Amino acid sequence: MRIRLLHFASFREAIGRDEEDREVAEGMRVGELWTALGREVELFRRFSTPPPAAVNRDYASAETVLRDGDEVAFLPPVAGG
Repeated sequence: MRIRLLHFASFREAIGRDEEDREVAEGMRVGELWTALGREVELFRRFSTPPPAAVNRDYASAETVLRDGDEVAFLPPVAGG
């Protein structure tokens, strides 16, 4: 199945693009997607648990099952001051 990934801030810088379409396994969960991305991007491996995520602009847990056509965004940590 195909999903759209949106990348923001430090995640965008690490992966080198704002968004991408990606083929993933049927029934993949948000947490499994994060693990798969970690195999490709060193920054993502630094997280012991997946960061907050949104699926179709709604917050989603790591256990959320993805569906064909979903839009997924992992929300990078931010610092303020």
